[in-house]
Amino acid sequence: MPEKELLPHLFKTEYRKIISVLCRRFGFEHVEIAEDIASDTFLTAAETWGLKGIPAKPEAWLYTVASNKAVDFLRKKARQERRLSDAAPEVEEGYPALDLSLQNIRDSQLQMMFAICQPLIPPAAQVALALRILCGFGIDEIAGAFLTNRDTIVKRLQRAKDKLRHHQVKIEFPPDPVARLSSVLSTLYLLFNEGYYSRHNDLAVRRDLCLEAMRLTLLLTEHPDTDLPDVNALLALMCFHASRLDARIGTRGEVIRYDEQDPGQWNAELIDKGHFYFNRSAKGTEAGQYHLEAAIAYWHTHKEDTTQKWDNILGLYNRLLLERYSPVAALNRAYAMSKLYGNKAGLLEAQKLKLDGYGPYHHLIGYLCIGDDDDRAIHHLTQALHLSGSESDRENIRRDLARTGQ
Repeated sequence: MPEKELLPHLFKTEYRKIISVLCRRFGFEHVEIAEDIASDTFLTAAETWGLKGIPAKPEAWLYTVASNKAVDFLRKKARQERRLSDAAPEVEEGYPALDLSLQNIRDSQLQMMFAICQPLIPPAAQVALALRILCGFGIDEIAGAFLTNRDTIVKRLQRAKDKLRHHQVKIEFPPDPVARLSSVLSTLYLLFNEGYYSRHNDLAVRRDLCLEAMRLTLLLTEHPDTDLPDVNALLALMCFHASRLDARIGTRGEVIRYDEQDPGQWNAELIDKGHFYFNRSAKGTEAGQYHLEAAIAYWHTHKEDTTQKWDNILGLYNRLLLERYSPVAALNRAYAMSKLYGNKAGLLEAQKLKLDGYGPYHHLIGYLCIGDDDDRAIHHLTQALHLSGSESDRENIRRDLARTGQ
């Protein structure tokens, strides 16, 4: 790898490992110190390697520097505490080096995952903290993922950290991980969706968010206490969706509708991995939200538009809406109705939802009216255009409007 690309690459792969271990060592009380040490480690690398060249084992070099900085902090902290308490003669203590073994890194990330995914902080803050500490995203990258500004993200992160400190949340693997697992899975699900359904026009940002959610979910499948059916179902869902990511995004960042995607761009390796984890998820006795969504995503990897495919998708949406209602799932069910029974049947189902303030609702109705009632299609597509907050969505709506002659 060229020298100019090495340090950014290492920052992407090693920062998240270093900061997770540091946070576990220091606790939420000193999470900002952990962030400073991790960042300063890479700053030292940039300065030193620029003068002396890249070391033979750059990862080990980073780990050594981070460990030394952590020990220095602990020594200074101990000296300050002794001075403040008027303790007797200062005795230099020995501090163990930072344990950056593969096992400790995995344990630290798992423990941090459970510590961050607390119901006491809002879901958006959980995702932001996960991106910062577990994925190593910079503040600007997180702001880009949320389509907001840097100050908003800084405040969101600070409020979340303060609340975790105030409630003295410990960074540890819970005694009963199953009881807390639903919160963790919800955060990972939201993190993946921020990438897959993001309105961000940068395809690299979208892919990174999806891959990070998949990496963290994979960590859960590798631990015996969390290798459970729901976890495998969520990972299967992510694999099936991610397999179509390249086909779903056009060259200008626009979202390509499912029936216009090129199946030749679907990733067969990810589809196979989806099958693997979906089969593992079948060990349980119940099928929850993630099983149903994974099954829907599985049928969407079938290239041919058959009656069997859309009949299965429609049946799964029926079950999903009983399990957990959402406007998106209800609209997708109406679309499945149109594929199985025709546009008029889908239109009747969509109209029942009465989601007048929701852009995708008007877009679907307008789309289903094209060719049969173009005046009505224009009305609803114009409404969708007005309500849409994404340029890629607006481009698709304008394309549909053009089909009406508008």
